[in-house]
Amino acid sequence: MSEVNPKHMLHSGIFHPVLRLWQSPNVEITVNNLMYPIFVSDNKNDKEPIGSMPGVYRYGINRLYEDLQPLISKGLQSILLFGVSKHLIKDHVGSNADSEENPIVQVVPLIRQWFPNLVVACDVCLCPYTIHGHCGILNDDGTIDNSASIKRISEIAVAYAKAGAQIVAPSDMMDGRVGAIKRQLVAAGLANKVAVLSYAVKFASGFYGPFRDASQSAPKFGNRKCYQLPPGSNGLAARAAARDIAEGADMIMVKPGLPYLDVIRHTKDAHPEYPMFVYQVSGEYAMLYHGAQNGAINLEDVLNEVLLSMRRAGADCIITYFTPLILDMLMPKSKY
Repeated sequence: MSEVNPKHMLHSGIFHPVLRLWQSPNVEITVNNLMYPIFVSDNKNDKEPIGSMPGVYRYGINRLYEDLQPLISKGLQSILLFGVSKHLIKDHVGSNADSEENPIVQVVPLIRQWFPNLVVACDVCLCPYTIHGHCGILNDDGTIDNSASIKRISEIAVAYAKAGAQIVAPSDMMDGRVGAIKRQLVAAGLANKVAVLSYAVKFASGFYGPFRDASQSAPKFGNRKCYQLPPGSNGLAARAAARDIAEGADMIMVKPGLPYLDVIRHTKDAHPEYPMFVYQVSGEYAMLYHGAQNGAINLEDVLNEVLLSMRRAGADCIITYFTPLILDMLMPKSKY
C-alpha cells in the first residue's frame, strides 16, 4: 500500500455500492442524489430546534435513531454529520474535535451498527471546537498557521475514519489538507476503505449564517475571507478544484449551490470523471422555507425546480436539509 501514490487511488471511491452509483451519474432526481446533513450535539438526550432553520434540529446521540429510521425506510442512502459542542471545552487547537467525548466519534459506530447500508460522511473542521471559531490553528498575530492546521485536520479525519466513517469531508479550506489526509489514511491502513469528499470550491458566502447558528461555530473575530474563496472568482474556483483532485480527492463539492450554478457547470466540465457534490446551504434552505411560509412560492414546486437546476448544472449528489421532504416527494403517489 505504501508504494501507491495517493493521487492514483481508485478503490477509495468505489468500495461501497452508493459510491459506485455516484461514479455513474444520470440526470434525474432519485434517493441516490441526496445526502442529508445532520447536527449531532454532545447533549445526548436532546432534540433541540434551530431557530434560524425551522424543521432542522440538533440531535443528541440518544435521539438520532428514532428520526433516522423512518428516513432509511423511505430510501435515505447517505448522511453528512456535523458535531456541535455545547459543553465540551474549546481551545486553540480543537482538542475535543477527535476526543473520546466528541459526539461524532461516539455516534458513528452506533449509526454503522443501526444502519449497516447507510453511507456515513463526517465533516472535518476545527471551527466548532476552537475557542476562536476559525477553521484552522492560528499564529500569534491571528493569521492561519497552515502547516499546523493541516496536520491537525488530518488527525481528526483519521479519528473519524477509525470510528467508522466511510467518507471524510474536509471543509476548512486549508492549503494541502486533502493530500495530508490521504497520507494519514495510508499510514493508518484505511486508504482503500475511506473516501475523501473535498469541499473543493467553498465560497466565503453570506448564505452560511443559519449554519453557524446551528453548529455554534461563528468566528469570534474577523472572518474567513482569507481562506474561503471570493464569490466573484472563477479562476480560484478552478484552481482549488484542480488542486484537490491532484492531491487525491475522490469526490469534489461546490458550496453554496444556487448562486454558483455556473461554477458547478464549469467545474464538472473540467473534471467530468469525478462525482460532483453541491451543498444547498442553510441560507438557501431558509430562503425557500420562509418564502413558502409567506405564500410567495409553492415549496415543492420551487424545490424541485432548484434541484433540477443543480442536476442540470452537473451535480451528482445534492446535500440538502430538505432531504426528508424530498424523500416524501419521491414516494409513489396513490392513484386514489
